[in-house]
Amino acid sequence: MTQIHEPERRSRILRGRPYSLDEFASKYGLGGEQAESLFTRFGPSSIELDLLMAAKRRLPVRNDGPVQQDRIAE
Repeated sequence: MTQIHEPERRSRILRGRPYSLDEFASKYGLGGEQAESLFTRFGPSSIELDLLMAAKRRLPVRNDGPVQQDRIAE
């Protein structure tokens, strides 16, 4: 008899504090759909999302514009 196995659902360990969807979208100046897609695929982990955005070369934004590269290290 053939048994059907459900795929195992792996839970991710949350690294860093969790972002809210709104906080993540506003930090990187993302539109709602784009932010929601990334948030759903990669989870709320601030470390994971910050690494993802760094790999995409997206700097955090401020109300007056993007944060300059030399200011991130401070």
